[in-house]
Parts: sequence; structure tokens; C-alpha cells
Amino acid sequence: MDHNNYNNNNQSTDSFYSYNQGSTPNQQQTGQNGNAYNANGQNGAYTNQSDGMNGNPYQNFYQNTMNQQPQNGKKPKKAKKEKKPAGFGRKLARCAAIALVFGLVAGPTFAGANYLTGHALGTNTKTESSNTDGAAEAQAINDSNQGGKVQSTSTSSGTTTTDVSDVVSNVMPSIVAITNVSETQYQSFFGQSGTYESTSCGSGIIVKQDDNYLYIATNNHVVDGANSLTVQFSNDTTVSATIKGQDATTDLAVVQVALSDIDADTLSAIKVATLSDSDQLSVGSSCIAIGNALGYGQSVTTGVISALNREVSVSDETSGASYTSELIQTDAAINPGNSGGALLNANGEVIGINSVKYSSTEVEGIGYAIPINTAAPIINQLITMEKVDEANSAYLGIKGVDVSSDVAKTYNMPSGVYVAQVVANSAAAQAGIQQGDIITKFDGKDIQTMEGLSQTLQYYAAGTQVDVTIQRANGGQYEEQTISVTLGSKN
Repeated sequence: MDHNNYNNNNQSTDSFYSYNQGSTPNQQQTGQNGNAYNANGQNGAYTNQSDGMNGNPYQNFYQNTMNQQPQNGKKPKKAKKEKKPAGFGRKLARCAAIALVFGLVAGPTFAGANYLTGHALGTNTKTESSNTDGAAEAQAINDSNQGGKVQSTSTSSGTTTTDVSDVVSNVMPSIVAITNVSETQYQSFFGQSGTYESTSCGSGIIVKQDDNYLYIATNNHVVDGANSLTVQFSNDTTVSATIKGQDATTDLAVVQVALSDIDADTLSAIKVATLSDSDQLSVGSSCIAIGNALGYGQSVTTGVISALNREVSVSDETSGASYTSELIQTDAAINPGNSGGALLNANGEVIGINSVKYSSTEVEGIGYAIPINTAAPIINQLITMEKVDEANSAYLGIKGVDVSSDVAKTYNMPSGVYVAQVVANSAAAQAGIQQGDIITKFDGKDIQTMEGLSQTLQYYAAGTQVDVTIQRANGGQYEEQTISVTLGSKN
């Protein structure tokens, strides 16, 4: 591996992107719920790797069905959405090896290659919506906050990047610091294993309120695996919080705080952020990033919009899930702890949610944010959807493996979830889903990973009828089919 391949291991200041808060046992860590990210980019993808299964986890599943796979080099018949040219972005995704920071200030650091292929259910969903719908969703969020207990931020005008103090003073009350306490599993040099409590920090944006709760948008990797969450507001008041919803495919999550837990002084001090229309962004326009950098508290950096619609592939270190997103590129510093924080325009409106940093000794000033028009529909869905009680939760009945974009190219198959096994007499078996099928949509939502599929099923009750879109190998090419499935009972 060339010199751009770095581990986040506190031995080099060039790759010092994982920060330990508190003491850490002197053992090797396996990367379970550690929320730390290894910056070891295979094939130029932004990856989070940890100790686990090495080699190609798809080989055993796929080689047994290669006689069903396309052999003539034809690509799957799948409509491609139009997008702006992103040639440089694709080159970024193919460069030799890069360092990734998911912005999260984490406890321990993990190394190795982790691909979780043994789990039966677990995927992410991506809400289908046009950019126009995203702008409407963002405006709907703004409108819903009028008249609430917490006032919204005002919109500034005529601000230059030489002095953003007015914008910052107005917007800072809508940004929070999030502390995640989780259990980390480790393995010693002598083969003994155990767990210890680890703490990591990130950022969040107050985006919505109702009569009972404040809703805070953040990154999924900031809150994933949390045993407990604490939110710190701009006046340094801290309250407990809970996860309202998660979408690992888009790295988005929503945290909720009960208004009854917030004292009157804090309610008058904080604000709800105003969301902008990220489709109106222009390359070269000014931007401001605010977040809990390094866990030290809120800080501010400035820059410009460097590029739009950059395709960035990221692998989640904990779950092994891989996804590709079109992100805003900026040279405003996106440091560890900034994850989940706000990327603002010069008027103080949220245009993106900070998520990823590209790090290399040869590269400076490349950070990425999720466009708010992409995030808004998913945030709304996570707020409004309710998880079904465990006793009545739905069960599909498959064991699957993620088909990432790299694997899809290698095996000439569509991206999605490869069905490695269908459980006998399950809902999937009765509906006609077969081993070797690739699930690409569930109830109209894009499916990229098993983790996303599992998260989606949490919102469906047993007995619900849904359409599942699959790609099935037939005569040397994949054909799309939609199958109606009546979901079974998990218990």
C-alpha cells in the first residue's frame, strides 16, 4: 500500500483523527461499537475498517451461483438518474489509498478489514425523492417550527466571509454537542476478550420541534451503538436524549429531547435552525462550518463551496455497510467532532450536514457535507415514522450480503442486498424470492445494505403487504421484478 494509506492510531500527526477521551486498556480492539474510524481506503473508497473477516466475503456466496450471473459482460438493465458531471469525484473514489475521518471524536482506534456478512437482517434505506421535493421538505420543516416554544434563527444578508460573527451569534444557539457512551469490545494479545465503556463526541442541528420534543439532526455514526446520549446546548446546559430514528445508508439520524427536560432559561437561549435550498448553491459561494471540533466545544471555520454532487463511497467501520452518496465538497475545515454539525451559507441558513473528511499528506481542504435537500425528506421520515413493538414486528426471512459498488463491478451485478439464503416457509419464500436474487428496493425505498433493510423492517408490522423489487439473473443478464410480500412475524 502506498504512502497515502494511514491508520488513525495516534502515532502520526498526519493521521491523528481519532481522539480518546479517558483511559483505554492496552489491548487490541476489534471495533465493536467503538465509533472510531480507521482511515484505510481500499480502492480509493472512504472506509471505516476494523478487525474481522479478511478476503472477499462474497466469494462463497457468489461462486456457487455464477452460472446464474451474467457472463457476456452486459450491465444490469437499470435506469440511471441524471446527474451533473463529477469526473474528479470518480477519480477520488479510485485513487490508491486515502484517509477518512467521519468527523466523530472517538475513544479507541481500530485497524484491519471488517465485513459483517454473517448477519441475517440489517440494511439501510434511502428515501426516493427529487431535489425539488427535498427543497419543499426543508421549507415544510421551517414552516412547522413557527409559533413553537423555541424561536427559529433569522436570516442574515450582505455578510462577507471576512467577518461572520453576526451569522455565528445568530446560528450558534441551534447547534448542539452530542456525547455517545457505548460499550467497546477488545481482544488482548493473549486472546482474551472483554468490553469497556467508551465515550465519543459529535455535533447536531436543532431542526424541528413539536409540543413535546426537540428534534436534532445528526450523522448516524455519531449516535450508532449508544447506550446513552447526552446533548449539550449553546448555554452549556446538558440533557439526556434518545434516538428517534436512524438511516445508515445515508448516514443520517434524528435525536429527540423532551421539552419537559429543558429548563426555561435554556428554552429561551436555544433556537431552531433555518434550512436553505441546497439546489441553489453555486461553486465558489461562501460557507461556514460549525461543530464540536475535537470535542472541545463549538468552533467555527469558513471557506467556499468547492464542488457539488461529488460521489463519495464510504464504508461504516462497525457494521461493514458500504454506501455511495453525492455530497457537497468544501474547503471549510471539517474536523473530528464536526460530524452532524451545520454547513451554512452566508445568510446563516443550513445547506448541509457535515459528514466526511478526505485526509492525506498530499491533500488539504477537502471536506464533505450531505446536502440539506437530500437530508430533509429522510429527517422528516425519521421523525414521523414510529417503530413497531417488538412483539408485532415484521420478518422477511432472508440472509443477505451487501453488494457494494465495487463488488457489483467485479461480479457484473446490480448493487443492493444479495440473497444468500431464504428461510424455509418464511414470508420471502412464500412470495417467491430466491437465493441469488438481489433486493434493490423495499416498499419503494432504495436498499443498499442489509443494515438498512433491517432498520426499515422495524417500522412495519407483521401482516403488512409490501412490494419488494429484486434483480434476478436470467439468460446472461439481470432482470428487474417486483414481488408482493406479506411480511411474517419476527417472533
